Amino acid sequence: MPSRFRPGRQNGMKTPAPFEVGLSGLCPRCGAKTLFAGIASFAPACRACGLSFASFNVGDGPAAFLTLGVGAIVTALAITLELAASPPFWVHLILWIPITAIAVIGCLRIAKGMLIALEYRNAAREGRIVEDGKEGAEP
Repeated sequence: MPSRFRPGRQNGMKTPAPFEVGLSGLCPRCGAKTLFAGIASFAPACRACGLSFASFNVGDGPAAFLTLGVGAIVTALAITLELAASPPFWVHLILWIPITAIAVIGCLRIAKGMLIALEYRNAAREGRIVEDGKEGAEP
């Protein structure tokens, strides 16, 4: 069976694939299961290799993206159910609210893990504006 790990950047360590990081909560550097401290909150650092997760900027991007994506899918399913069976309004409430919440929260952990793995793999950092006359500016 082929390995899903690719060579790492530091000391020949293997790094897990981004989806595996999100799904299993693995450290993007060493692959230890130390990424999350809670349901969707990051641990301060990896207990195995010491990688600080605080330096990564995941932000609210995954939550907003998932809310929009899951919301569109749930809306389409709710409209389909309404047109096909015309259930009472309370059926929509007890069906779609929990499904939406579970889908967003369940996928949030995976999305946040994938984003932190991609930030690590691509060495992503905040952008900086280069002013005229400074390093990297054209004469």
